[in-house]
Amino acid sequence: MSAATSAHSTTSAPSAAQPAPRLALLLKGYPRISETFIINEIRLLEQMGFRLAIISMRPPRELIRHACVDEIKAPVYYLPEHFFRNLPMFLFHALCFALRRPREFARAFGYMLTRIPGSSSKVACVKHLFQAAMLAQTFLRDEPILHVHAHFAHSPTSVAQYVSMLTGLPFSFTAHAKDIYTQLPDRLRDKLERAAFVVTCTQHNKAALETIAPTVQVQCVYHGIELARFSAPQRPAKAEPPYCILTVARFVEKKGLPTVLQALAMLKARGLAFRYVLVGDGPKKAELVREIARLELEDVVELAGTCAHEEVIGLYRQAHCFVLGCKIAKDGDRDGIPNVIAEAMAMGVPVAATRVSAIPELALHDQTALLCASDDPADLAEAIRRLLTDTALRERLIPAARQRVQDVFDNQACIRELATIYARAGNVQGGPEAAPLRACSPAALVADGTAA
Repeated sequence: MSAATSAHSTTSAPSAAQPAPRLALLLKGYPRISETFIINEIRLLEQMGFRLAIISMRPPRELIRHACVDEIKAPVYYLPEHFFRNLPMFLFHALCFALRRPREFARAFGYMLTRIPGSSSKVACVKHLFQAAMLAQTFLRDEPILHVHAHFAHSPTSVAQYVSMLTGLPFSFTAHAKDIYTQLPDRLRDKLERAAFVVTCTQHNKAALETIAPTVQVQCVYHGIELARFSAPQRPAKAEPPYCILTVARFVEKKGLPTVLQALAMLKARGLAFRYVLVGDGPKKAELVREIARLELEDVVELAGTCAHEEVIGLYRQAHCFVLGCKIAKDGDRDGIPNVIAEAMAMGVPVAATRVSAIPELALHDQTALLCASDDPADLAEAIRRLLTDTALRERLIPAARQRVQDVFDNQACIRELATIYARAGNVQGGPEAAPLRACSPAALVADGTAA
């Protein structure tokens, strides 16, 4: 792969005239089917007038992508993913940058040496510096970038932090879930204290981050969903068997899918007539297939695979209940607020879920959803049964859930709040040693000089 690859041929080369300044968004991969919240954020920021550039640490790995990706106009720069395979390229660009700005490279290299001890991946630790040096030597020399914002507090923020050390550009990041709870607190604290600002997507995460770095004020902005997309005509509250139960999730430990399957086996044993549609894919697929067979659920379970938005919306319209069994994984990984819960609530599909992490911030027990403890299939089975068979409960929860999503999870309002944070950052700089190359406010990223 070449040093720079644009996903949009019409914007692959900078203009010969003075190009407009941009905000760079640094992502682990782009586009990713499971990160619709990031795609929507980019799309809506562009619609508001922000000029963006996308930097991806690896090329896309999925054949399916959401149609809304095609609406994004930002140029995309793909970094080489594999360190040793691309070592000559990394070394060349690092050497060129070191010769051009030896003091900055020496400072970043020295910092990298302090990060290697205790790192879970020493190769990745080194690669992040070399990826940043490659960015500073190539893409960032051609594009007038004013600010670098990373999504996820682990690898992308590590690269963004090195970019800041090398170029003086301020950096910030959005912390989500796994990147918070599976990272060493001292590594995360350093990033929090060096960033121009930090955003996270739940109040639960905000409290966790501010506990790690008490001097840092973290901004909470929910992802939100596109309300116009996830809407459905009113249906009778009463559900009739055979019921349709739906889950949309990645097949990973934190989603608690074995608990869901065990709950369904209990309901089947009690004579409840249903079919279960499971949308998604992931590393735990083989284990889930074995669990389906062990529980003798093959006749009621449909594995739908990975689906684009349009297909998932069709499945929401057929579903009588949406269920997730989220849990805290052995490595500490957990969800924030899964967007699929908000989507189901907006579509008028009653939700049964667990009281894990920030889920209760949106799904209020017995008000907009039914919640239970994680790893408790009997409790989850009872919640599902009630949502399917108790018409009075459905009549109460469905409209309240829709209203709750409209009140706190409208992505138009959420992105306006995020845009205000970008603009308010002004000339705040990234690291303590940063020497800005361009003294310009992020508000200049918007054509009319405002962010909203």
